[in-house]
Amino acid sequence: MSDQYPPPPPPGEPTGPGTPPPPGGSAPQYGTPPAENPYGAPPPAPAYGYAPQAGPVTRPKSMDTAVMLMRVGAVLSLVSLVLSFVFAGDIREQATQALQDSGQTVDQTLVDSAVTIGIAVAVVFGLLGAGLWLLMAWANGKGKSWARITASILFALSFVTFLIGLAQPTPLLSRVLSIVSIALGGYIVYLLWRKESSEFYAASNAPRY
Repeated sequence: MSDQYPPPPPPGEPTGPGTPPPPGGSAPQYGTPPAENPYGAPPPAPAYGYAPQAGPVTRPKSMDTAVMLMRVGAVLSLVSLVLSFVFAGDIREQATQALQDSGQTVDQTLVDSAVTIGIAVAVVFGLLGAGLWLLMAWANGKGKSWARITASILFALSFVTFLIGLAQPTPLLSRVLSIVSIALGGYIVYLLWRKESSEFYAASNAPRY
């Protein structure tokens, strides 16, 4: 009775894939075992070309203060709007005095029109100012770099307007309110450009994947 399987190779003879088959039979196929990790650790994960997304950026104290003061500025703008109605009589007197100084006849209809226009302008600028304060508070609170630049430009324009307005007769309360608003804006700009604030803007605008 013939053997069904070929005899095992003699000691020292190579076996495995690529070994010539012995006479009278075919060589058994032996799989190549996987290479072992010498450190016992799992193989590294494949790289996919992106870094893990960073966590939320913490807003520094200087930015918290700046955002809060911007909201205060919005309230001051609304207060200034209300004062335009309170001082409607002063606006009327200023319009009458301006007509007299120019040598024109004081026309009551013209004076009323000047008062109405003055109040309308104050209302528009009051609402616009409050809206800009709130917009700057939101955008700078989110670390938008463009918002810091815009806030700085708006402060510069406000400061120039304030200097021009010093030559105009203004009720004392309105003057004090303007001084407070300018001082508030200057301090806010200082806070926005502090070192920790700049780091906050840089981190908020860093690319994320």
